[in-house]
Amino acid sequence: MEMTEERGDVLSFFRELPLLLVTAVIIAWLVKSFIVHPFWIPTGSMEPTLMPQDRVMVNKFIYRFTSPKRGDIVVFIPPGDSGKDYIKRVIALPGETIEVKEGQVYINGRPLKEPYVINEPDKSNYGPLKVPEGHVFVMGDNRPNSADSRYFGPLPIDKIVGKAFLIYWPPWRIRLL
Repeated sequence: MEMTEERGDVLSFFRELPLLLVTAVIIAWLVKSFIVHPFWIPTGSMEPTLMPQDRVMVNKFIYRFTSPKRGDIVVFIPPGDSGKDYIKRVIALPGETIEVKEGQVYINGRPLKEPYVINEPDKSNYGPLKVPEGHVFVMGDNRPNSADSRYFGPLPIDKIVGKAFLIYWPPWRIRLL
């Protein structure tokens, strides 16, 4: 009698396996599409915060409930380049005036403290520019080596894919952002 029960359990498992696999694939697709998504860092534009080859997790639903804040690291589709995603830091918010003088960022005339910026000389100048409503101004932490809002202008908020919140690879760099 035990042999028959075991065979029945095995057959039951194999009958349920396709449904389990389909359910797992659907759940994984939903999570990746709407909740979190892994991204790979291809360049050094965010050094020293993010290094080339780092892998980060991005929260894709946070900006449905809240607005981007200064300092958030966001993944976005850059204006005019829908072929790849970029990752930069939000520096200025809608309605604020941003200006860069000799590499120093000013928001509404006040210098912005940025301990995350790489220690490479950056003598760039930009603005002043008032960030339009529905937009943010983003910049890389490695200012001399970053194609950011100084090049493509303020970023429409609806082009933001999500907020990076975790470095998960390589293992020795695992940390929250």
